[in-house]
Amino acid sequence: MIGWYVHHQGRGHAHRATAVAQHLPGLVGLSSLPAPTGWPSPFSSSWVQLPPDDDGARDANAGGALHWAPLDGSYPARMSALAAWVAEHRPELVVVDTSVEVSLLLRLLGVPVLVVVGPGERTDRPHRAALDAASHLLAPWPSWVQQPGWPTAWRQRVHAVGAFSRYDGRSPVTVEPGTVTVLWGDGGLAVTPEQLLGAVRACPAWRWTVLGGPPLPTEPNLRAPGWVDDPWPLLASADVVVTHAGQNALAEVAAARRPTVVLAQDRPHAEQKTTAEVLRSAGLATLCDDWPSAACWPDVLDVTATRDGARWQRWSDGAGAERAAAVIRSAAAEVPCASR
Repeated sequence: MIGWYVHHQGRGHAHRATAVAQHLPGLVGLSSLPAPTGWPSPFSSSWVQLPPDDDGARDANAGGALHWAPLDGSYPARMSALAAWVAEHRPELVVVDTSVEVSLLLRLLGVPVLVVVGPGERTDRPHRAALDAASHLLAPWPSWVQQPGWPTAWRQRVHAVGAFSRYDGRSPVTVEPGTVTVLWGDGGLAVTPEQLLGAVRACPAWRWTVLGGPPLPTEPNLRAPGWVDDPWPLLASADVVVTHAGQNALAEVAAARRPTVVLAQDRPHAEQKTTAEVLRSAGLATLCDDWPSAACWPDVLDVTATRDGARWQRWSDGAGAERAAAVIRSAAAEVPCASR
């Protein structure tokens, strides 16, 4: 049996676990989230819903040794539930995306751990403990991407499989000229409604669709349907996409092969800023450090629309999830060694 721990922040972790699960029959999801739409197994045992862990506060980082391990709230029940599942099923391997504490707990219970790593500054004390202890590291970005400052031991255990998403292999959609799709995501985008409306009003030749985010007033060239479970038609048909530099959002944009404006958000460990610099160097998108002023948006859209969306092939070739599944199967089949 192979398990996959899915972090509950945002939707991206669940989406990419689901993409890989299509190639790993019998994979068991472990998360405080409910089973995502599209999880392949019809059996309830294929998804274990854990207690939440966001209601504690006391000594949450264990004096700097951990990221999140409060002494109160539902955290103890959550970790006990994980330990009970391990004791009952004795999995060959568990994939962890993303939690230092879950990675260490599983390894201490004698379970090999494959960690889905994030980009950015990961050499803090908790990350070092978890990544040093992991048997393998899975990177959802292409092999040509480098992470400066990472120890040699990590680089030797990284399997860079390319970005992957729930949309890999989807059929193309006819592009609608003069359209913009803003892909906010569940994690949010640090832009005010006033800034967004300013951009819409400054670009009367463009029709905007905003997915997610706060409610917006009615405007002639604006649709704001809120959260959409399957944004593929709006994403793939856009002349230009505007999004953040989160791994899942970029994987979905790459699958759609659309010219994109990327605004890196402030996230822990400089995750999005690091990714944005890689995209800038590779010429894969228009990068903006901050939301452009209203007067700048016409030029931003015009320039971005001339980009060749096919260049996203370098980021995601459509086979990343299949390669990830192969890495996981291989890691689970390994005979544990006393040392390495």
